[in-house]
Amino acid sequence: MKKYLIVGLGNVGDQYFETRHNIGFMALNYFAESNDLSFEDVKYGCICKFKSKGRSFILLKPNTYMNLSGIAVKYWLSKEKIEIENLLVISDDLNLPLCNFRIRSNGNCGGHNGLLDIENTLNTTVYNRLRIGILSDYKNFNQIDFVLGKLNEDEHRELFSIFPKICEVIISFVMNGIDSTMNSYNSKK
Repeated sequence: MKKYLIVGLGNVGDQYFETRHNIGFMALNYFAESNDLSFEDVKYGCICKFKSKGRSFILLKPNTYMNLSGIAVKYWLSKEKIEIENLLVISDDLNLPLCNFRIRSNGNCGGHNGLLDIENTLNTTVYNRLRIGILSDYKNFNQIDFVLGKLNEDEHRELFSIFPKICEVIISFVMNGIDSTMNSYNSKK
């Protein structure tokens, strides 16, 4: 049975709950709740495992904080003997408009410290990622304060409205592969 590691990036702690930087956590929480699944605390994070149609899904929310995400990703890839091509990392993206998302099979970190740590720890930029846009109409903002800031009511509503589509992307990645998923979803909001 093929195994897939789906990683949602974020920071642990109440002060980071529903901040823009925690979109990865929120997406995996939505996926789990929508499928009556739950997470358990394990080494380097919270894990949710389930099987569907001959595939094994392992959802991971690292507890290593954003800037050390690579530790958790590397550990769980090794522990579960998952090939890097079966890894999908979900993160926020300050360079994409709010609610737009992009799926890529490689690339650079784009200034995202969580992705940078994964690249450095795995020693490669060739891994699958799903980046969700968080950029709103704010002008002249402090980037750190913005990404660590709480979603406002409108942002919250808009982002949660795309989570069903994000769930489709996750399932498509596991069932159909990265190329098919990019072709099907990258042109859509």
